Amino acid sequence: MTAAVLIVAVVAMVLAAWLRAAGSAIARVPRADALHDASEDVRGAAMVADLLDEREVITPAVALVGSGLLVASAVAGTAVFSAGETLGRAIANAVIVFLVVFLLADLAPRQLGRRRPRAIAYFSARLVSVAVALGGWATDLIYDSGEEGDEGEEAEPETATEQERELIDSVLEFGETVVREVMTPRPDMVTVTLDASLDDLVAITSQEGYSRIPVTNNGDVVGLVIVKDLLPMLSEGRRPASMAEVMRPVEFVPETKLAAALLGEMQVNHRHQMIVVDEYGEVAGLVTIEDLLEELVGEIADETDEEETFVSPRADGGWDVDARLPVDKLAEIVGVDLPDEDWDTVAGLVMGLAERVPDEGEQFSQGPLTLTVTRMQGRRVAEVSVSVSEAVDAE
Repeated sequence: MTAAVLIVAVVAMVLAAWLRAAGSAIARVPRADALHDASEDVRGAAMVADLLDEREVITPAVALVGSGLLVASAVAGTAVFSAGETLGRAIANAVIVFLVVFLLADLAPRQLGRRRPRAIAYFSARLVSVAVALGGWATDLIYDSGEEGDEGEEAEPETATEQERELIDSVLEFGETVVREVMTPRPDMVTVTLDASLDDLVAITSQEGYSRIPVTNNGDVVGLVIVKDLLPMLSEGRRPASMAEVMRPVEFVPETKLAAALLGEMQVNHRHQMIVVDEYGEVAGLVTIEDLLEELVGEIADETDEEETFVSPRADGGWDVDARLPVDKLAEIVGVDLPDEDWDTVAGLVMGLAERVPDEGEQFSQGPLTLTVTRMQGRRVAEVSVSVSEAVDAE
């Protein structure tokens, strides 16, 4: 009997580890890549592409089944190793079993899935498909049981449930988001030079509406001016002669840092804004705590913010797109999977297709889409016209 229970514990742990690695891997595979590999008869690629057609279902379903297997493994393992032991030893054994299961069947497999996403995703396609079927059914059952009640109250629970699902999806995606994906890029930063006057600073803050302005010198960020620091000086009749008198030290963060980790650090260290640098130490942009929170709860605006329009539908069925729009957002709008492994924005996608700095009016094709560069700002793609060249299933 003990041997049978131990076998159950081991099998459940192996399946949980496999599923954790597969779930982490498949979440990192662009559907366009899976379709391309499927066209080259890569085994498992077609099934992965079908699963990614409903990407938002995969993570919660796999997480639910994987958690069930982890619990089963931990319970069975604890039962085997704690049989006949004293209470103290039984508790100690339970802790050890939990740590072993957590490390070997959860933490390590997730890291493995991130390192070799396509190979593991294709190899595990059938297992993920079964997990999605089981997990999706169980998730629907949970939501259905939570929505029972008076008919007059049906609309409100359904709306609340949808909002909860969106928030959960945002939290799960946030765990994989890096700072580069949420930062304001260097060309869009509002800065003031080190030798600027107080009048220059006042003019910039009045025009742009920001309360924190990075200070630059010879192209590098050397400090941060917080407008609130100026108020005591001005109320006392003092005028700072230079930015150096009022600026604070600035802190830097690598663009590859996980956004979730940075959010925690900024909360603990009471930092609202940090400068983002690339692998060469060059300034790549800036990130604020508001940027990070918006990834979780959506756009946050105050009374002074003007709404930005990143996508404008055209009468011919196409779209005029601000090139700063994230590639995944464009994919949602047009209903076409777009590659985003090497870039984050539509500008990056166009640059990747061109493999050089494009000219205004140039056209590039990506699947059924035609992307036309309609406006450049120096060497930067500023606006793109997107058209559908053939019928696309937007579901």
